[in-house]
This record gives sequence, C-alpha cells and structure tokens, in this order.
Amino acid sequence: MIAGQGAAAPVEAWVGLGGNLGEREEALRRGWQRMAEWPGTRLIAVSALYVSAPVDAGCPDYLTAVAPLQTTLAPLDVLQRLQAIEQGAGRERPYRNAPRTLAVAQL
Repeated sequence: MIAGQGAAAPVEAWVGLGGNLGEREEALRRGWQRMAEWPGTRLIAVSALYVSAPVDAGCPDYLTAVAPLQTTLAPLDVLQRLQAIEQGAGRERPYRNAPRTLAVAQL
C-alpha cells in the first residue's frame, strides 16, 4: 500500500479445508470461523461438505470444503494465517501425505 492511499481494495480469495483425523466437521467449522475473524476479511460462503478417499496414503477418508473470502490482506499474510489455523488445530507433518486434523490451502 502506498502511504496516504488508505486500505487496499478487497479481493476474493478461495480457501480449501480438509481433515481426516478426529472431529473432522468441527475442525472445518473452527477453521472457517477463525478466517472470518481476520481483519479486513469477510467469509462469503462455505460449500457443502464432501467425503473423499486419500490418494497415495493408507488413512481415513477426508472431509473437505471450500470457502471464498473477501479480504484486504496480502496473499502472504493469508498464507501465514492459514498455517496458524492448521497449527492451532494440531496439524503435524511427520511424513508426506500423513493424516491430518486440518489442512488449509489457498486455491
């Protein structure tokens, strides 16, 4: 932002959420609730929830959803906030394609 020009204009950002450990639906719900609390951000909608089988991993099925946001946050700030949501949900990365309590990604 250039000094004196005010806040950035809101842009639409799409986020995918998914998890296959624990209370999957509750983890997704908490994830999109946290996104709605970000400054300069409005959660536009949340898709239906979908169940999908994992690829290249022997673990439980995923519960997934997508959510469009309107935000004035910079893309890197969105990414860092999404990673904080994952960490807050107990996300661990012990190996590639490991099961997860919550995974969140910019689409």
